[in-house]
Amino acid sequence: MEYRRLGNAGLKVSALSFGSWVTFSNQVDTKNAKEMMAYAYDHGVNFFDNAEVYAAGESEKIMGDCIQQLGWGRDTYIVSSKVFWGGKLPTQMGLSRKHIFDACHAALKRLKVDYLDLYFCHRPDPDTPNEEIVWAMNDLMRQGKILYWGTSEWPSNVLINAFETADKLHLTRPTMEQPEYNMFERKKVEEDFSYLYNEFGLGTTIWSPLASGILTGKYEKGIPEKSRANLPGYEWMKERFQSAEGRSKIEKAAKLNIVAKELGVSLSQMSIAWCLKNPNVSTVILGASRMEQLQENMKSLDVLPRLTKDVMKKISEIID
Repeated sequence: MEYRRLGNAGLKVSALSFGSWVTFSNQVDTKNAKEMMAYAYDHGVNFFDNAEVYAAGESEKIMGDCIQQLGWGRDTYIVSSKVFWGGKLPTQMGLSRKHIFDACHAALKRLKVDYLDLYFCHRPDPDTPNEEIVWAMNDLMRQGKILYWGTSEWPSNVLINAFETADKLHLTRPTMEQPEYNMFERKKVEEDFSYLYNEFGLGTTIWSPLASGILTGKYEKGIPEKSRANLPGYEWMKERFQSAEGRSKIEKAAKLNIVAKELGVSLSQMSIAWCLKNPNVSTVILGASRMEQLQENMKSLDVLPRLTKDVMKKISEIID
């Protein structure tokens, strides 16, 4: 396993991490989750990603049960939660000081830990001033309930304001952002955030390296019956795949699959390795509904040396 600094923080995260979005509770029970978490941990993964909204909290409960049963030392792993969608009531949503505090304590209880290593603001909240958000996160850090705080899917201008607000108030800056990043979703990580890496030392924990499964090649002949796109609540994903843009991406994925086969690797492995080629990517979050998927994708690090300039050029010609 390779380990990378989380931006300019001293914390080193595994280049490949494991997340529970969609899968835990919806597709994976505690037994299978435990087996996959154990496999990832035994192969060097030290960061496990979660959020209050994943399966309405059930995902964190499953992960917490697994961590407890596996008996890992608390100083050997990193666990996260995210705050924004905690329920339907006004006090259970957004980034008010109250909800940030309530969500943190609820996550600690579900995950069965005394503190969160990483705590993300899952989306920007136009109804809450950045001063309130930064103060709430800073207070949780002072209380020892979180170690680092960050954001997920925040626009660069709002993120810059959070950095400047923290500096003005002499409070702790956000350390990391969790954006979507893959061959088809590049602008934010490669362009919008380019100023933030050097100026503020921003780290990234990127999600959806396989573009919701398009970069596995499995949608080339239609949507498989057991695809997450057929799960209740994920109709938006199915619509995205069936749109003109979605079909174009699926066609490009078929061409990319030819390049992967020439390298003797799977399209998934090549796509994950492509993300890791970006030096501003701290860690790539993997998701899996089956052990076989996780085992295959964990080998992506071995593909990195094969992504030569010529191969990267071939890829660029297809995706640009």
